Amino acid sequence: MSLDPHSFMEKMEKRVCLTAEDKSLLKSESNWGKEIASDMADHFYDYLGRDPEMDAIMKEKEGRMHRLRETFIQWFHEMFTGMDDWGDAYADRRWRIGLVHVQIGIGPQHVVPAMATVVNEVGKRVKVDGKPEALRDALSRICMIDLAFIEQAYVEVSSAAVLRETGWTEGLFRRLIKTGADAM
Repeated sequence: MSLDPHSFMEKMEKRVCLTAEDKSLLKSESNWGKEIASDMADHFYDYLGRDPEMDAIMKEKEGRMHRLRETFIQWFHEMFTGMDDWGDAYADRRWRIGLVHVQIGIGPQHVVPAMATVVNEVGKRVKVDGKPEALRDALSRICMIDLAFIEQAYVEVSSAAVLRETGWTEGLFRRLIKTGADAM
């Protein structure tokens, strides 16, 4: 159960219907994305800071908040540039971001509403700044791809750990999950 970030990226682009037009629009607004990234980080971390569990994770280590904020700003701007036209480098970086979320203990229950905060706040900013509605849609789609990478990291890490610890085959593991889900 090892994820190939490159094929996952291709699959997610098709799944969320991220188009060449979306990419072109995002690139054309990359300066705006860079300009608002710090404000978006403020909204994002204000939201997360209101949750005691997330606040503790963010402040667990000296300097973590600063590093997280700088990473957020870079991440946000990369959604506009695509790094390498949303290719392998973009996919590898998104996969790494997902793994870091798992490593530092940020659970899925925090990631989804936090990403919704980003989508909501950027939507407001699109409107205030008079940007085309299509930009909000394109950003929403790329955010969903990035969210899919983070969510998939939880699945991959958990599955790999269970398989490694138990010696089960992937087929057995999938059957057990399906059986468990059917029983709920």
